[in-house]
Amino acid sequence: MEAEGLDWLLVPLHRLVSWGAAGAMVFGGVVPYIPQYRDIRRTQNAEGFSTYVCLVLLVANILRILFWFGRHFESPLLWQSIVMILTMLLMLKLCTEVRVANELNVKRRFFAGW
Repeated sequence: MEAEGLDWLLVPLHRLVSWGAAGAMVFGGVVPYIPQYRDIRRTQNAEGFSTYVCLVLLVANILRILFWFGRHFESPLLWQSIVMILTMLLMLKLCTEVRVANELNVKRRFFAGW
């Protein structure tokens, strides 16, 4: 009798926890890259960031999406792959912009020094 009386509380609570867990799975992989992105953007220095990590994560997430077409798995994992691919592309864009700008500055200094 008591379990039926608490259904009005337990069912919405279960749904809330499920949505929270799914959101944590989708965006949890992206969270560590936020401080790195801000630091690279602030300092205009991408020396400590490895683009090979981005390459490996891009390949892994693309393969996960391709696997989804053959055998469907939970949708939060699919969304996690999509969000991670977008994050890695954003990080690669920032790193290449910063590295190109730094290389141009070095070349200008070298040319001006002659």
